[in-house]
Amino acid sequence: MRQIHLVAFLQAQNCTTLPAAWRHPDARTDTYSPAYYKHIARVLEAGKFDVGFFDDRLAMPDMYSGDHAHTVENGIRCVKLDAVTCLMTMAAATERLGLGATYSTTYYEPFHVARLFQTIDLMTEGRAAWNVVTSVNDNEARNMGRGDHVIEHDTRYDRADEFMEIVHGHWDSWDDDAIVADKVNNLYAHPDKVRRIDYQGQFMSSRGPFTVPRSPQGHPVVMQAGMSGRGQRFAARWGELLFVSYRKLADGKESYRRQKEAAAALGRDPDTMKIASLFYPMVAETRAEAEDKKAAYDKLPNEMDQLSLLSEALNYDFAKKGLDEAFTDEEIAGITGMQSMRDRVVQAGYPNPTVRDFMRVTGRGLLHEPWVGSGKDIADKMEEWWSAPACDGFVVGPTHQPGTFEDFVRYVVPELQRRGIYREDYTGATLRDHLGLARPAIGAWRLPAA
Repeated sequence: MRQIHLVAFLQAQNCTTLPAAWRHPDARTDTYSPAYYKHIARVLEAGKFDVGFFDDRLAMPDMYSGDHAHTVENGIRCVKLDAVTCLMTMAAATERLGLGATYSTTYYEPFHVARLFQTIDLMTEGRAAWNVVTSVNDNEARNMGRGDHVIEHDTRYDRADEFMEIVHGHWDSWDDDAIVADKVNNLYAHPDKVRRIDYQGQFMSSRGPFTVPRSPQGHPVVMQAGMSGRGQRFAARWGELLFVSYRKLADGKESYRRQKEAAAALGRDPDTMKIASLFYPMVAETRAEAEDKKAAYDKLPNEMDQLSLLSEALNYDFAKKGLDEAFTDEEIAGITGMQSMRDRVVQAGYPNPTVRDFMRVTGRGLLHEPWVGSGKDIADKMEEWWSAPACDGFVVGPTHQPGTFEDFVRYVVPELQRRGIYREDYTGATLRDHLGLARPAIGAWRLPAA
């Protein structure tokens, strides 16, 4: 029976994706303590979440004015811990919760990423996920010793395809029965069951042999959040758990249909791809109480939150423009960051938008169109989207931590369970079990021959 999947949207930083989150009266400020991450992990496991995953960037958002002072002063994602280390802290406090982390195909080597996440899958007994991203920000490039970020948008994904082929090739290097550990006959593993990949592509190469045996899940679950045309094609090929964000149900239904069809066109079973839609719940015992929470939260953000995060996401210093100064055609075309965000503003009827138009249309840095209400109200809307279908599940974005997850588990999860559309308990040990994804056979990732 089809059921809703739940993903927790986590950050190993001083706030959530919303920079105002740390200002919330109920937000914990010990966001660099192990106790903080252990507590969140236990809350999510009590709520039977499929997975919690860490979004990540490799720089604080200091693009605006070319200075980090505003970032640190306003607490705009200025503390960024290593997500994998935080993930393992959470793994030690739980038994079933799936755990994922973001790693960039732009700044890490595929052998390293393959080894890291396959090891995590072994150490968590099959609960690991890798959220694949291609980095877009000049300041990340500078931190990683690459100068300005100059890789063209579609080329990033062409290169990432090769990265994924290498990673999957290494993950498939060991047969399940390669290791026998026969001490009497001095045979640790069958040599013919461990292979080199000898990969040579246009952008990347890797030899092998890989040094990590096959894991409980076969390999970690691959998460992906590409929203642009090229990013959607990349997701159709590689994504097993997709992170999407749509504000209207009709848009979600259409995107869901197209993404599943794109996977099928590549020879994939569309059911091997689960699509989860982001939303930010503000829930309380009654709708009136939830609306009061929303009113109080709306007082927390400031203008700098938006300007800083727009500059980071679009890889453009918004301090160069006045708030009501229009972008030229050349400036719009030259934006090298998240092009789906840029395109959304233009398609909203602003071919030459002002900075204020960008702020208004994107809602970047703000709590934009949250779902506000009682547990029943939130469950009603979730069931509507899931039944449409516009998604297979939801990414729960927190307004503050750990309170958002505590409220969601207290008020919404029991209502979903009462309706029979969400699990009462975990029925398997691995993240693939939770998601209803089969353990992949060796070579299952390869495209069918044309």
